[in-house]
Amino acid sequence: MAQGTETPAGPPGDASPGVSGTDAYLHRRTLRRGSAGWLLLTGLGVAYVVSGDFSGWNIGLSKGGFGGLAVAMVLMGVMYACLVFALAELSAILPTAGGGYGFARRALGTWGGFLTGTAILIEYILAPTAIALFIGDYVESLGLFGLTSGWPVYLACFAIFIGIHLWGVGEALRFSLVVTAIAVAALLIFAVGAFTEFDAGRLNDIPADPSAFGSSSWLPFGLLGIWAAFPFGMWFFLGVEGVPLAAEEAKDPVRSMPKALAISLAVLVLLAVITFISATGAQGADAIKEAGNPLVVALQGTGEPTALSRFVNYAGLAGLVASFFSLIFAGSRQLFALSRAGYLPRFLSLTNRRKSPYLGLLIPGIIGFTLAAWSGDGGRMLNVAVFGATISYALMALSHLVLRRREPELPRPYRTPGGALTSSVAFVLACSALVATFLVDRDAAFIALGVYAVALAYFALYSRHRLVAGAPEEEFAALAAAEAELARD
Repeated sequence: MAQGTETPAGPPGDASPGVSGTDAYLHRRTLRRGSAGWLLLTGLGVAYVVSGDFSGWNIGLSKGGFGGLAVAMVLMGVMYACLVFALAELSAILPTAGGGYGFARRALGTWGGFLTGTAILIEYILAPTAIALFIGDYVESLGLFGLTSGWPVYLACFAIFIGIHLWGVGEALRFSLVVTAIAVAALLIFAVGAFTEFDAGRLNDIPADPSAFGSSSWLPFGLLGIWAAFPFGMWFFLGVEGVPLAAEEAKDPVRSMPKALAISLAVLVLLAVITFISATGAQGADAIKEAGNPLVVALQGTGEPTALSRFVNYAGLAGLVASFFSLIFAGSRQLFALSRAGYLPRFLSLTNRRKSPYLGLLIPGIIGFTLAAWSGDGGRMLNVAVFGATISYALMALSHLVLRRREPELPRPYRTPGGALTSSVAFVLACSALVATFLVDRDAAFIALGVYAVALAYFALYSRHRLVAGAPEEEFAALAAAEAELARD
């Protein structure tokens, strides 16, 4: 048995110690298996990210200029590519709902698993909060139903889309796929329209800062501007790593996970390149660097709205909805896995008749709505999410390295191209991006650290002594420990 684990002895009616108790405990905490094939999983991977193409990334122009953001986008794209290849291997080995937490649990022990899972939760609870605020801004700017950005809009977002998730995972992912397809089609149509106004001379129209080391027309804020733009280069890809969280609900996860991860990343790279270049070249880097709706500004500038700019404005709302909807899914599955294994309160992993973790959906939703209504600062919420993401990336890449070194004979239906070198690149770039968050929003970084400290205190003082040995991630770890002991004998 894995160190620090025990069979569940939860609330009355949950389960009692012993084999039958463990079976009853897990029976009330199962997901609907076989609900998602590779197409739905690919749509999920794109949905996590697509809102980042419509807004947010352009702020990186104010940190690094076109050249700085371009280099940052390439480096962050390399990081995500390397990470996705590593996760494809890990998800084929450990196809559970724990995703990154499950991988780290196997490689780095209970502490490593909890550190990774908590970082992922920070990302997937705070990112929907930020997107709810952005949705409010879009609703207000479009004049939809005369609504303004405020708590009624945020409440409607959480209530409607959590309700669809409670209906069932298959229905939820099909809804997500349709909305994502609309957003992707809109990005392609936008690019065609923006390229008709393209002027390469506008790419580097931000005045250079002569006091910045290495500054030029392409790097107006110098070499340090590249590093400061890292978090915004991430926004073109942030969230795609969440696809393995659907492993327990996937059809043939050993084959479908690597395929979905690879295709979704390829789609995201294509969208990132054409959106970045076409939007910046249409009106200029200086014009869109701080715009809340950069694609609309790229099409109409300061002039009157056009038919195409209105279409893109509505499509931007669809993109935000797609990412909001899919990130709620990701957060609920990570919370479900941590709760089922005892790292968080066990009642959070209970599922309804349609096998949806209803408390794992409702409680993060309540937290997200409260933060949105209280703070009103979408940028700050998203920066906190980015900080949590970079920690999880470093730990997931490290998990791949450790398993490759410690368990080289482990059956690997899919093997990462480049092996340990690939995950080493992801690890170094993730650590660099983590440090870069302090250059962008130091307060957000310290807020995330504060949340981390509270969670770790809970784990150290309470939950690490009450883990559930029968949970899939704990059983994998226990089996590995037993095999290692037999090998030593």
